[in-house]
Amino acid sequence: MLYELFHHLIGRQPGAGLFAYISFRAALAALLAFGLGIAFGGRAIRWLARIGAREDTQKSDSPILKELHKDRDRTPTMGGLFIVGAMLVSCVLCMRFDGPNRFSAWGLFLVVWFAGVGLLDDWTKLKTARNGISARRKQGLLTIGAVIVAAGLLGPAGLEAARGGPHLYVPFLADVAIPLHVWWGLPFLLVAILVLTGSANAVNLTDGLDGLATGCVAIAAIAFAGITYFVGHSELAGYLRVAHVPGAGELTVMLGALLGACLAFLWFNAAPALVFMGDVGSLGLGGALGYAALVSRTELVLVVVGGVFVVEALSVVVQVLSFKTRGRRVFRCAPLHHHYQFGGMPESRLVVRAWIVASLLAMSSLALFKVR
Repeated sequence: MLYELFHHLIGRQPGAGLFAYISFRAALAALLAFGLGIAFGGRAIRWLARIGAREDTQKSDSPILKELHKDRDRTPTMGGLFIVGAMLVSCVLCMRFDGPNRFSAWGLFLVVWFAGVGLLDDWTKLKTARNGISARRKQGLLTIGAVIVAAGLLGPAGLEAARGGPHLYVPFLADVAIPLHVWWGLPFLLVAILVLTGSANAVNLTDGLDGLATGCVAIAAIAFAGITYFVGHSELAGYLRVAHVPGAGELTVMLGALLGACLAFLWFNAAPALVFMGDVGSLGLGGALGYAALVSRTELVLVVVGGVFVVEALSVVVQVLSFKTRGRRVFRCAPLHHHYQFGGMPESRLVVRAWIVASLLAMSSLALFKVR
């Protein structure tokens, strides 16, 4: 929106030309999202408290978790409403939706859809004795959103249209590209469902300690802001020998807004947390990271950048499979951060160490991005 307002002033008004640069609008989006989050965060927290949107740790089946999280009981939740809200407003103001920037609207649609599913889940927890909507229903709703977006990328958005359709690129190998557009794009639909819903669910599972998920998302957003910028820039993509996706660079602005919104939420979510994001936040933010990886054709790089989320999700899968097949648990409790909590590690130390690991993984992915 701001680009359209200032576009006609380029060359006539000093400074108007800055809005033509992705880097400037990404930085502006981050600052706007942070400012909006700080400005409205306190009011949102008070409103959530008034309507009774509070965490209920007594619903846990584990006596140990109830004891560990007793101080979290009755803390306002669903704070993801103001994170996602700040991010969306910033994106609408700073992103371009014209011409080749055809991925912008689909990305915002995905974030709204996934956040809406999270909102439904959070509201069900608050208003009923159940622990949210069923896992099958939640996954079904997320899958519907992922399919709609994937179909949009295959059709109107024309993802990798110049190559006949999207391909799966293997890191470190320059000439390996597996076509996903065959069989009417069914392989791409399956990859999109896995990446988008998997990323959202992984962030959701990681969201269990003050600042843990939000800090890791912010770090991943920085890494993918660089990746989407490189992929969207023809010369840089050629230099790095990665697939060039025209229009993908505009997602750098979206990731800037995501970063700013996460930093604003950390202002209130740092231990001891004044608010929790709830599923409305974790599913929306996780979906945004998955979408950035999908459009930039770096789905496999997401496994490295989001390594903390991947390990947290895998710990749940391993725990469930082990218990159902052997009747034994591998971890004291899953997801993995609870395993360390049960072992006596202080929450603040655990969170900071997760941030350190996330930072090292993000730097590794960027450092190895050129390796082909």
